[in-house]
Amino acid sequence: MDKYTLLPEQLLYEGTVTEQQFFTAEPLTEEAILRTHTAAYWTKLRDNTLTRKEARAIGFPMRPDLVARGRVIAQGTLECARFAFRDGVALNIAGGTHHAFADHGEGFCVFNDIAIAANELLHTGEVERVLIVDLDVHQGNGTASLFAQEPRVFTFSMHGARNYPARKERSDLDIGLPDQTGDEVYLDTLRRHLPGLLDGVQPDLVFYLSGVDVLATDKLGRLSMTLQGCKERDRFVLESCHRRNLPVAIAMGGGYSDRLATIIEAHANTYRVAAGLYD
Repeated sequence: MDKYTLLPEQLLYEGTVTEQQFFTAEPLTEEAILRTHTAAYWTKLRDNTLTRKEARAIGFPMRPDLVARGRVIAQGTLECARFAFRDGVALNIAGGTHHAFADHGEGFCVFNDIAIAANELLHTGEVERVLIVDLDVHQGNGTASLFAQEPRVFTFSMHGARNYPARKERSDLDIGLPDQTGDEVYLDTLRRHLPGLLDGVQPDLVFYLSGVDVLATDKLGRLSMTLQGCKERDRFVLESCHRRNLPVAIAMGGGYSDRLATIIEAHANTYRVAAGLYD
């Protein structure tokens, strides 16, 4: 998508970030993939042998370059987590592929980057407790499934109740919002739940999926948030974490407004808020 090229250009142009703040990830290791995804699924991806039905569930014809791209995105989220330990916050221009399950992909998601990063950090002992805050408009069904039996990872998804996926998985906390939910109700709901989660879970790290498909202009969203409301959402999440000295790794997630400029502005707001809070 064009946004992955245009967003960095916009951030550099306006001075929100500098060239020195960017990093480029290497492909994720096979070992790290297999901590989250099954060997059978990984073999099919590696050898490009997914069936047509399996590829159709993902949403596009699979090619080796798409698998390679997914490995880099997932490694980027893992590295963001490690940068967040040092700097307080780090953001992946891509990521948020929360519809990928252990044994299959769906909803344009091949690897589950946040799940991979969380599992790797738990394996290495870099964290003992993780909170995933998923505010994409679609429920993080793959993430919920992957961590259903993992008490060290708390999954929170606030999403459109009638939106994709039709069959929801069970997160540790799910909040389904009705169609046309606007800024006031959305933000009030988030304010009533997030502080208690942060204090109750007491995570070593927060993964934040900051999808901008909550906007009223989004073709797939069905909610009615404004750009300013979406920015206030990001501000509340990051201020809440910053106040508690909790490192945050952010993945951009979805955004499907008709105007590309709207998508770029909404994603750029996430960076602007982060830049304003963290020195």
